[in-house]
Amino acid sequence: MTTDEEELYDAGEDPYALALSLGDEPVYLRLDDRRRIRMPVRRWHEQPTAADRTVLERCTGPVLDIGCGPGRMCRALLRRGVFALGVDITPRAVALTTALGGLALHRSVFDRLPAERGWRTVLLIDGNIGIGGDPHGLLRRCGDLIAPTGCLVVEVDPHDVEEQCSARFEDVRGKGGPSFPWARLGRPALHRTAAGLALTVTDQWTSGDRCFAALVHQGSSSECRDSGRG
Repeated sequence: MTTDEEELYDAGEDPYALALSLGDEPVYLRLDDRRRIRMPVRRWHEQPTAADRTVLERCTGPVLDIGCGPGRMCRALLRRGVFALGVDITPRAVALTTALGGLALHRSVFDRLPAERGWRTVLLIDGNIGIGGDPHGLLRRCGDLIAPTGCLVVEVDPHDVEEQCSARFEDVRGKGGPSFPWARLGRPALHRTAAGLALTVTDQWTSGDRCFAALVHQGSSSECRDSGRG
């Protein structure tokens, strides 16, 4: 990363800015019960990993990447010739995505978005199932964004967990931003939540220590399986 890119960040600007700062020191997600989870910040800034590629290979455009961060996924899709748009509430994430050649909007997933009910693939990875601290409401919103035969790809916690909490990002010295609502969801909880929203899990897979699932509208002909591209 260049100095110019690092200058895009200001950890005091918003609750998520620290999670975007690329430095040598780790960044943690501190939960309200004092548990601390190390965040894979460097991975978000690098080229897609083998696990990321299992997601990219299941993407049919147009693709909406919710909580895109620095935009590695939507930029990789554009390089593959697949139209992809990132959405993030952090201005610095949008600035970095566009500076590196991606497309992104500074907007919440709960705001009005382009092409609602027209996205063939919606991505909710890198822990973004936690956005807003309400997985039920978030998945319902994502169901409203995908096309009738579209697919939602979700990264879930590798553990059997269903948790809503408050959290904040902090550095190794414990300095961080304000708290925000967050959630964690494992596969069993995802299945339960999806069933109540008329969504069906059609595929689930693990790559390394990361777990994913693909969901479609009940009765949809879409399966959102590995396309074999890339």
